[in-house]
Amino acid sequence: MIQTLRIGTRGSPLALAQARLVATALRDVHGWGPERIEIMPITTSGDMIRDRPLAEAGGKALWTKELDRALAEGLTDISVHSMKDVETLRPPILAIAAMLPRADVRDRLIGADSIAALAAGARVGTSSPRRTAQLLARRPDLAIVPFRGNVETRLRRIQLGEADATLLASAGLERLGHKQGVVLDDLLPAPSQGAIGVEIRADDRKTRILIQAIDHRPTHICVNAERRLLERLGGSCHSPIAALAQMDRGRIRLQGEILSPDGSEIQSGEMVYTMAKEEDRPAELAAELLGRASPALRTLFAG
Repeated sequence: MIQTLRIGTRGSPLALAQARLVATALRDVHGWGPERIEIMPITTSGDMIRDRPLAEAGGKALWTKELDRALAEGLTDISVHSMKDVETLRPPILAIAAMLPRADVRDRLIGADSIAALAAGARVGTSSPRRTAQLLARRPDLAIVPFRGNVETRLRRIQLGEADATLLASAGLERLGHKQGVVLDDLLPAPSQGAIGVEIRADDRKTRILIQAIDHRPTHICVNAERRLLERLGGSCHSPIAALAQMDRGRIRLQGEILSPDGSEIQSGEMVYTMAKEEDRPAELAAELLGRASPALRTLFAG
């Protein structure tokens, strides 16, 4: 009897689209028919809490804990995540076994042609500390409006006039077939933005072999570098952090940025290193950024 691989995922349109991308990749590489994979939507705490920023309610774990429980208890065989939403430190019984090729890492501005084109005092909807700080660093006059909800909800809120503009990840918009918005080239993205990860039970060797067949190694290496930088910085969901690692001819270029919540202070840096040194260098960049930061900024990364 053919065993069905059960994919645990959040039930949002974007999460389901990402689960389908993983299912398609697995079918293609293994030659499976549609009966070999079942997508199992799971409602997470992050989906249910809509009245306040997640940083105030428990952070990134709210996107993953129900998926983690289903995977750990054997109700699902793998979980599909937006890596941007996965906590840096994961339960030891789970392991990220693969990442799909990364999509566009950049943000898009919805509602205006550029940040400079926004009217004085314009209301920009976002609940991201990173985006808030980056916007205020460029336009201190902007009014930041807390914005939660999936992609469709946030687009609808702009149409309803609840804010003049918002920022959304290009990757999510593209995966849902949306073409609107202006790509922002000068904002460093959130760590792991644009990457889809596949998590397994760490001791499930059979599933690991199946899943590793779709792993895009350059994406995996770069996202791991960004997550190590995030871990070494020691910030929380309240800490504005941006990071991007890119691979070029066997070398990794890692950029990092930490900001004060109001954007009044930015410390940024980068380094280029070979893959042989990938375990050590993100920690060095984290130490450099924190070493240059003011005491007030450093306190945001104390834990």
